[in-house]
Amino acid sequence: MSPRAWAVVLVIAVAGYLFLAGARGVALITSGQVVAVALGIAVLVVPFIGAWVVWREVSFGYAMQQMGRQLQAEGDLPVDDFERTPSGRIVQEDAQRFFAAERERVEATPDDWRAWYRLGLAYDAGRDRRRAREAMRRARALFESK
Repeated sequence: MSPRAWAVVLVIAVAGYLFLAGARGVALITSGQVVAVALGIAVLVVPFIGAWVVWREVSFGYAMQQMGRQLQAEGDLPVDDFERTPSGRIVQEDAQRFFAAERERVEATPDDWRAWYRLGLAYDAGRDRRRAREAMRRARALFESK
């Protein structure tokens, strides 16, 4: 199943959960009992936090797709000619060379979303997901402010 299909399934599941939790929350609130009202409020609040998290991730993914498509159209996506391990991961030496080149690009053009996007790809290739997301968030902020 494609990532987009999984995202649709996730959104539908959260919507269904919101509906069911909302109905249960309203039933608890209308019971009039103090503990039930408190639980009803919690039952209504928690799903909305979940929905916000899902929305945030879906919008992040959509923004990454937009930027990736633009880089592809410009011919600026990195060529994936990296040596790989038997499991399919990029060999660490190739990832380090890729990272070094992209770090230099960011240092030379720190306000260019393209450089930050590519740096995010380099972090991801080096298996540093936290920094990859930070770089991608920076790329997104620069992309949306252009």
